[in-house]
This record gives sequence, C-alpha cells and structure tokens, in this order.
Amino acid sequence: MAKYLVMVQGTQADYEAMGGKASPGSPAWNQEGLQAMFAYMSAINDDLAESGELVDGQGLAEPAQTRTVTLGKDGKAVITDGPYSETKELMAGYWVLDCASLERVTEIAERVARCPQPDGAPDYPVVIRPIMEGAGDIG
Repeated sequence: MAKYLVMVQGTQADYEAMGGKASPGSPAWNQEGLQAMFAYMSAINDDLAESGELVDGQGLAEPAQTRTVTLGKDGKAVITDGPYSETKELMAGYWVLDCASLERVTEIAERVARCPQPDGAPDYPVVIRPIMEGAGDIG
C-alpha cells in the first residue's frame, strides 16, 4: 500500500458559477446540477471509506479566500489576500488515499474526472501525486 494525493482544480469563476453566476467559460450551475455533483462525490467518498482507502478528503473554500505568504527582499513577510477571478486554477479539493497500486488510484481519479457538470464547464485534469513517507524523504 502507498499513499497518494489526488487533487481536483478550479478557479474563482468556477466557484461563482456553482453559486449561479455564469462567466465566459464557466456556465452557471443549477440546483439539480449541484445536487448531482455532491451526490456523485459523496458516493465516491463512501466507497473509498468502505474499502479502507480513504485517509482524508476535503473540498476547499473559494480561491478568493486564499492568503499567500512570501518573503520580500528585505526578509519580511509579504501577505497577499486573493487570488481573484483572473487567476489560474488552484486546488479545489483533494483526497489522501492509501491504495495498493498506482493503477488503483488511477481508476479512482478516472471516476472523479467523470463527475457530472453543466455542458460547457471547463474540464480540469485530476492530478495524482505519490506522498513521500518517512522522515528522510524530504530535503
């Protein structure tokens, strides 16, 4: 068994579309579409919990609630709130999975990629990253 991070992406415009506000590239969702998406993701979570492969999984707040911390040339923290609708996609949600193989986690990612959404909604890749384990794996 190995652990994997499975990530889905989205933009601020996508979150706004789920709230009913369309933009060029992110059509507005209706209540039926939202309910179908939530039911689909809930079924995935239930199946992963039942199989023992789910370690954790969460949806993330909209990108507008992001805070970024960097260091300026003077070594002091530079704090930026945002990003806003003009930004590229960011992680919208994730699962930490403990799976027998990369093939198995790929099957799960394919299922996630098939989540229902409105016609014309952007298709983002589902990204799989193996999680390095053990104290000596970082740095």
